[in-house]
Amino acid sequence: MYDCIIIGTGPAGLSAAINLKTYNKDFVWFGTKNLSNKVIKAEKVVNYPGFPEVTGAELNDRFKAHIESQNIEITEKTVTNVMAAGDYYMVLADNEIYEAKTLILAMGVMAARLLDGEEKLLGRGVSYCATCDGRLYQGKKIAVICNDPKFEHEVLYLADLAAEVYYFPTFESDVKGDNITISKDAPMKITGESKVESLVLRSGEEICLDGVFCLRNAITPTHLIPGIQIEDGHIAVDRKMETNLKGCFACGDCTGRPYQYTKAVGEGNVAAHGVVEFLAE
Repeated sequence: MYDCIIIGTGPAGLSAAINLKTYNKDFVWFGTKNLSNKVIKAEKVVNYPGFPEVTGAELNDRFKAHIESQNIEITEKTVTNVMAAGDYYMVLADNEIYEAKTLILAMGVMAARLLDGEEKLLGRGVSYCATCDGRLYQGKKIAVICNDPKFEHEVLYLADLAAEVYYFPTFESDVKGDNITISKDAPMKITGESKVESLVLRSGEEICLDGVFCLRNAITPTHLIPGIQIEDGHIAVDRKMETNLKGCFACGDCTGRPYQYTKAVGEGNVAAHGVVEFLAE
């Protein structure tokens, strides 16, 4: 069992990881080795202390160099569920279970809004994990909504199981399969009463389906961690960055504005120290 699990590789997660490493804590850090697309795409950062007018790409390279110098590993698996299990947490990532005494959430904010009907039908035909639920749709008709090419291997996995796949990537895709139909139309609404029945598109077309897989970079905190307290659309935390769930800390954009790298780094530091203090108690 780990001392801590960190979810998210932006500036907040980075700061938390560096500080836990300093305190010799045993942790696993989930995210992408590219760290943060938000940082990379920044034309110029003018308020990061010690780095006047650095570009986002340059700052991201400095972050990577710091990680390498500390021999910190990033686990590139997608976290789809977090469960409180008494005095520790169980995290499901790519169909594997990881356990830790504490948790730091640093996953940023979710840019894509949920589809109408998505929350209502989650677990009743709507899924966020292909490897977890794919076999339930063997020989059936499904839709896959995807916002990152890194999930396309999961689209192919689902295509091997399902009879028919309607694929809705938000980027240019060259995925091919006899049973895959790529659409440039936009999904707007998932319909159904007790289970998924159809997907309504922006054009007005309605496709009858057995299930919908939403493969996104981020999952809303309430879906990821049942029972976590939300205020104004963000995770509620105290001065130690602890949430309402004991041993669960949050930092960075997911805790609210301002969405600034300096704020995220500071909160990651505080969250890590909160974890250290919690473990000592």
